[in-house]
Amino acid sequence: MGEYATLNLWNEDIKPKQLSPATLAFVGDAVFELLVREYIVAKNGSMPVAKLHKKTVKHVCASWQFRASIVLEKILIEDELDIYRRGRNSTGSHVPRNSTPKEYRAATGVECLFGFLYFNRNIDRLHELFNYIIKHVDI
Repeated sequence: MGEYATLNLWNEDIKPKQLSPATLAFVGDAVFELLVREYIVAKNGSMPVAKLHKKTVKHVCASWQFRASIVLEKILIEDELDIYRRGRNSTGSHVPRNSTPKEYRAATGVECLFGFLYFNRNIDRLHELFNYIIKHVDI
């Protein structure tokens, strides 16, 4: 029988600065999508899941996250900018066909930042940044 890790959302053994940008982006993508889903439901209320999904995928994509990165760069503190740049500069050569390399790199930077803030338990800052995006990027 295999050994399973106990789910602990705030695992003290995780050191966010030591995680790779890809790992931070992996988690940050989920965090970002959850915030978008929460926003979509709060804005639209109950509706068929297919409609909720369609509204969500418009904003959990490289082109929209690229636009988010432009407004975020103006308000990030230096440590956050460093993490964003680390993610932006780390992406490999695989770019989804519905985005440009520039959009994809910027989106990875945003996801990396959101993963970093999540692992640092900085949930208030996550919400602050997400709300700033919502106010400044057409949704």
